[in-house]
Amino acid sequence: MNRRVSLVAIVVSLPVANLLAASEQRGIVTFGGLPVPGATVLASRGDQKFTAVTDPQGAYSFADLSDGAWTIDVAMPGFAPVHADVNVAPGSAASKWELKMLPFAEIVKDAAKDIPAPDVPAAAAAPAATAAPANAAASPARQARKEARAATPQRAGGFQRAEVNASQNETTSAADSIPSNAGVPPGANDADLAQRASDGFLINGSANNGAASPFAQSAAFGNNRRGPGSRYNGSLGLIFDNSAFDARSYSLTGQDSPKPAYDQWKGVFTLGGPLNIPRLLTDGPMFFVGYQWTRDRNVSTQSALVPTLAERHGDVGGVTIPTAQISPQTLALLSYYPLPNFSGSDIYNYQLPLVSDNHQDALQARLAKGIGQRTQVDGGFNFQRTATSGANIFGFLDTTNTLGLNTVINARRRVGTRLFLHFQFQHSYSSTRVIPYFANRENVSGNAGITGNDQSPTNWGPPTLVFSNGFASLTDGVYAFNRDETAAWTFDALWNHGRHNVTWGGDYRRQQFNYLTQQNPRGKFTFTGTATGSALGDFLTGVPDTSQIAFGNADKYFRQNVMDAFVNDDWRVGPALTINAGLRWEYGGPISEIYGRLVNLDIAPGFTAAIPVTGNSLLQPDKRGLQPRVGLAWRPFPASSTIVRAGYGVYYNTSVYRGIASSMAQQSPFSRSVSVENNSANPLTLGDGFSASATATAQTFAVDPNFRIGYSQNWQASIQRDLPGSLVGTVTYLGTKGTRGMQQFLPNTYPAGAANPCPACPAGFTYLTSNGNSTREAGSVQLRRRLRSGFSANVQYTYSKSIDDSALGGRGQSNYLVAQNWLDLSAERALSTFDQRHLLNLQMQYTTGQGLAGGTLLSGWRGALFKEWTAITTVTAGSGMPLTPVYLTAVAGTGVTGPVRPDYNGGPVRSLASYSAPVSGQWGNAGRDSITGPAQFTFNASLDRVFRVKDRLNLEVRFDATNILNHATWTTWNTTIGSSQFGLPAGANAMRSIQTTVRLRF
Repeated sequence: MNRRVSLVAIVVSLPVANLLAASEQRGIVTFGGLPVPGATVLASRGDQKFTAVTDPQGAYSFADLSDGAWTIDVAMPGFAPVHADVNVAPGSAASKWELKMLPFAEIVKDAAKDIPAPDVPAAAAAPAATAAPANAAASPARQARKEARAATPQRAGGFQRAEVNASQNETTSAADSIPSNAGVPPGANDADLAQRASDGFLINGSANNGAASPFAQSAAFGNNRRGPGSRYNGSLGLIFDNSAFDARSYSLTGQDSPKPAYDQWKGVFTLGGPLNIPRLLTDGPMFFVGYQWTRDRNVSTQSALVPTLAERHGDVGGVTIPTAQISPQTLALLSYYPLPNFSGSDIYNYQLPLVSDNHQDALQARLAKGIGQRTQVDGGFNFQRTATSGANIFGFLDTTNTLGLNTVINARRRVGTRLFLHFQFQHSYSSTRVIPYFANRENVSGNAGITGNDQSPTNWGPPTLVFSNGFASLTDGVYAFNRDETAAWTFDALWNHGRHNVTWGGDYRRQQFNYLTQQNPRGKFTFTGTATGSALGDFLTGVPDTSQIAFGNADKYFRQNVMDAFVNDDWRVGPALTINAGLRWEYGGPISEIYGRLVNLDIAPGFTAAIPVTGNSLLQPDKRGLQPRVGLAWRPFPASSTIVRAGYGVYYNTSVYRGIASSMAQQSPFSRSVSVENNSANPLTLGDGFSASATATAQTFAVDPNFRIGYSQNWQASIQRDLPGSLVGTVTYLGTKGTRGMQQFLPNTYPAGAANPCPACPAGFTYLTSNGNSTREAGSVQLRRRLRSGFSANVQYTYSKSIDDSALGGRGQSNYLVAQNWLDLSAERALSTFDQRHLLNLQMQYTTGQGLAGGTLLSGWRGALFKEWTAITTVTAGSGMPLTPVYLTAVAGTGVTGPVRPDYNGGPVRSLASYSAPVSGQWGNAGRDSITGPAQFTFNASLDRVFRVKDRLNLEVRFDATNILNHATWTTWNTTIGSSQFGLPAGANAMRSIQTTVRLRF
């Protein structure tokens, strides 16, 4: 019996003993006592070989090498190789390897042997190497690199070896088509050459020399050595812009408006390092603190059409309104309109520069502490406070104050060498307070004699006035005090097993949205000329075409639970194939209101009846959010740079409920929410314009109780290949299919001039469903030039087309997200509002003093002035995106203005003569999104340099210019039929501005 127990114990202990016999071998590679990133470390014993690459701190590790003697080789271009034996055992100390720089002539000679000339494939260069004399042995550094590249791709201690893709990390050198003595002055000794080699460590550069690369030079490497006491790092910066350096805003009218002076200032301070307090805290956590202070004053030029003095007295162009017929409410509201400040145009007659202010304070703080060798805890706190103010063309100055707080706590634990656990808790809070100009200042509606709207002090102000002929809309902001709060718990894990990296985890978020605001407390009047033939004439007589209002139930307390879970496997099938597959589940529950003040309509079949239903959550939850995802990367041809990538995934939109809940909360019986059409049965005036119609519902919004969350299916395929001249070409196809998109329509409506098919049926509300669909297909061609001789570039062209019947609206068109004909939703299928057929992106970067031909070895004052300037240019050019022609008129049976479209009669789509009012009894035939918007073009540039003041003191100077050519591009066209601005630009993008950054790093 004892023998059996002993035998079992021995058998069980064998794998445990093997595991315990493996230990970690770690070390650090330095030069002059400073860390060296990007060095190759080879651990070998017999046929076993493993490689690693040092990180930015010069550190490397082999997780669980078998105990015993191993040989370590360290190789780094430009340095003599290190060859030594180490004994791997539990608890062994970290190794330290000090590199020594080779003489410059040997660096160039070694590079010439190792790397073929530019634009010559390695296969073509191979015969020349083969023809070399038999006694031409490789240099020690080259031999070490060869051994590292020949290492087997097995895993060391459960970690994949550091594989450097030669096609993306190749390094060219000074030997490229250049004699070995190029740029070397006569009589230079090895010390001089070594100094030049240190200056030109990035000769001709590589893909790994970018600052964003994990192999980038450490801030304390080479000539930028930090002296003793450099455990703390920080910076002090100033970013500023002045109107003297900027172009004035574009004038749509051509008027020479004055350019007010303005400034933009931002101060930045950062500090980080170990938190040590003498005699109190000697081994404290690492800390980081950053603070940004912003004080911006901005100017934009605004143009408008306002009533002239003659029009104010009743002469509205072909229509004369007697003074006695001008309503007192109109006279009161007209006093808030400015008089024209120039004449000679019926498109615009008023223009002025508007000034806005933005003050912001932001603070970030982080702490990180390791507990033993397996556990790390860190946390962060972010604070941001913003105060903005801006006036409109009427001089109404509104202010907005926001506050944001965010706290994050992370805990990471390594279990053995293959399992990594991560826990996170996050809490965020934000508040927004909007104070309109008239709040607690002047009761505009009450003084004008307008009744039926909210006239509490916080909502004092004028009603919104909208005109179909292009006159400026009188409007002001709405008071709001909103507070959002989220608590989130996250867990995820990584398990390495053979060729698999398996991750899994989940999140849970409890979200609170607390609102104190009204949707439309002062109301809205729309004038289309139905009463007098002129929109301004209708306003003078005080007869609106439609009116809308929504107020009451100001305080709303929404709650939502959001959760997800996922599992994913990154499977390295072989050296040429990697498959990444996983499954994600997301659930965002319908938002509830804690006091049950949500309202929906219980709709009878055929929309023949609608009964209001109240509750705290009136939608059915949709828990079927399974999202499979799979992707692969495949190198089909051995020793080829061709890479094929493909992927497929499903993505759900779980954030749709917030807007739905806001609309459901602003409904009768908890609030007053009506849309009213002016007719003989229910005449409207400015004085009494919010009287509910007997045929309209007391609610303006309803949603399908079985509303389901929309999702998209994305599939993508790409081919990438290296090209001569340090180029990489990529061709990509991307397809997207959207399902269950949101659709909105107005039930029981009919075209003007037609008979009402169901006079007893409810109308006047918008109904939301999830039956929409969309498709998008895009193909792109990308050509990337790797960093070489200080120059890198990337150009990408994309051709795409997107179609949907779910957006149902146009950009910047008063949110007309409603179908025209509720009985023919398929007629709404058209180009998506974001469809951009052609898009070209170009990015270029050049750093002076890179490459021998670029001045790497340039010395003296010329080198000091010329080197290390980095210029970056970005250019974006794209075709215009679709816009919808709109005919402003009341939809029969409702108080909604739009979404009626005109009849298109042929001709240029931006010509007013190409359109006419819809034929009586029919809907307009103009297509949704049938007008192409203005083309887009941006050209930005920056210039940057870091001046090394002292060993630990660097001064960065940067200039950023937007729209450097000062080229005017339009934001959109005006597409409202009947407006004097139809077909003209509705605004211009920002003109040239130059921002300067001065940052001192220490």
